[in-house]
Amino acid sequence: MKIVEEPFPGVYLLEPRVFEDRRGFFYEYYNRKDFRAVTGLEINFVQDNLAGSTYGVFRGMHFQRAPYAQAKLVGCIEGEILDIIVDIRPESPDFKRWYAVRLSAGNRRQLFIPKGFAHGYLALSPQVKVFYKTDCFYRPDHDAGFRWDDPDVGIELPLPATELILSDKDRHLPPLSQALQA
Repeated sequence: MKIVEEPFPGVYLLEPRVFEDRRGFFYEYYNRKDFRAVTGLEINFVQDNLAGSTYGVFRGMHFQRAPYAQAKLVGCIEGEILDIIVDIRPESPDFKRWYAVRLSAGNRRQLFIPKGFAHGYLALSPQVKVFYKTDCFYRPDHDAGFRWDDPDVGIELPLPATELILSDKDRHLPPLSQALQA
């Protein structure tokens, strides 16, 4: 495993070491010792999630409120997504800055997202499967999010808003300023 990019302090775009031959491929999706060696972080992941979507589905921008905020390790194991994070820590010099990266079954890259970031993704292929680990169990009573198209954040997507498929929940999320006050 190696770090490809660190777009924010503590956010890591990771690439696993892949072994390929005529039979196919093998790689360790997660190895605690290797993760700690390259990031310096000791994370205790407690929950694995798998989500499937189709082209044009946008999920986000989601986060959990303290004390149940989550760090995540996200990868796409089928198809391709545009994975997006936003720094939602008001005290951070990067507050409201966003970062997007393509994660796919082909590039096998993973994004480590620490607590204090909202997360979302856009499905770019006919079918996608997104696998992610979290260091805190999901708590519906601490679930939160904000509108992906909040002009105060300025996220840019490669699809027009009219082509996005959103859940009713995501369609009615408040702007970031309101989401942080609740």
